[in-house]
Amino acid sequence: MKNINIFKFINLVLAFLWIYQGLVPKFLFLNSDEIFVWQWVGLSLEHAKLAGHASGIAEMIFGLCFLFTAHKYIHYLSILGLLGLLLLIGFLIPSTLILPYNPIVMNLSMISLSIVYLILLSEQN
Repeated sequence: MKNINIFKFINLVLAFLWIYQGLVPKFLFLNSDEIFVWQWVGLSLEHAKLAGHASGIAEMIFGLCFLFTAHKYIHYLSILGLLGLLLLIGFLIPSTLILPYNPIVMNLSMISLSIVYLILLSEQN
């Protein structure tokens, strides 16, 4: 594998970002925007908080997949998930898109890393 160090680096960064996003704003310090999104779905405040924590756990598990599976389909899922989340947040809370360190910056950066991974992988085959 010609680009093994690049693949490892990309997977390590994406693992860290997914785990961080699941741990800090969803599990340790549940963000009010997270609660809002789950309440928009129709959950009560109590259930919205539980769903926020559960989505944080799911994101942390997904982040671990980048460390232990490193398969191209994890990158495809990441791209689709990040695009979906960006569209959802843009629809529900558009004001967040103009804040510093907003979802556009984070999601497009993570998507770009997965695209670079997939391009390098396809050139290798």
